[in-house]
Amino acid sequence: MAKKGNRVQVILECTEHKATGKSGTSRYITTKNKKNTPDRIELKKFNPVLKRMTVHKEIK
Repeated sequence: MAKKGNRVQVILECTEHKATGKSGTSRYITTKNKKNTPDRIELKKFNPVLKRMTVHKEIK
């Protein structure tokens, strides 16, 4: 049986990718502790389509 706790999976999506008009999306899956960070997170991750580091924001 899985543990019940404060860690949840979140999806991070690139914010700059939509503005370029290129096809595809850059998404990452990670976990966060919703008790310590209740608001949405922003991380700099690598976007393979744009070939550079970009800001990825939590969706949903």
